[in-house]
Amino acid sequence: MSEANDHTLSVHGAYEVSTDPSRLDRERVHHWLSTDAYWALGRPRATQDRAIDGSLNFGAYHRETGEIAAYARIITDGTTFAWLCDVYVDRAARGTGLGTALVTAVRDHLEPFGLRRVLLATADAHGVYEKVGFKPLDEPSKWMALGAS
Repeated sequence: MSEANDHTLSVHGAYEVSTDPSRLDRERVHHWLSTDAYWALGRPRATQDRAIDGSLNFGAYHRETGEIAAYARIITDGTTFAWLCDVYVDRAARGTGLGTALVTAVRDHLEPFGLRRVLLATADAHGVYEKVGFKPLDEPSKWMALGAS
């Protein structure tokens, strides 16, 4: 059983959520995202590693085995804005509430920063995010993007 440290944010059943970078299984995260996540299919490992290095990373780990079961990352300036992305729950752990627990831990971890906006994009998991307070943009016509959409 893994021991809690100051990176452990919460516990959900058999899982604990942590920001400890030494626990992150980069190979597994890359495999999940590059082979099973519609938004990152084919993403090269070097690209994923750079994304991890430039982000605040969250892992949900099985408390007995220490194996990673879910992942999320935040891109932020730590003051006014954050982007939640690459949220992924291993297929074997889906349906357990782990995704909601992970996103709740992210939200709670960010709250003391007083961020004005935390954004995300999803094609199929609106219900997970709505449970922790996310809602559609009030005025999406104000937002613009540079690059692929």
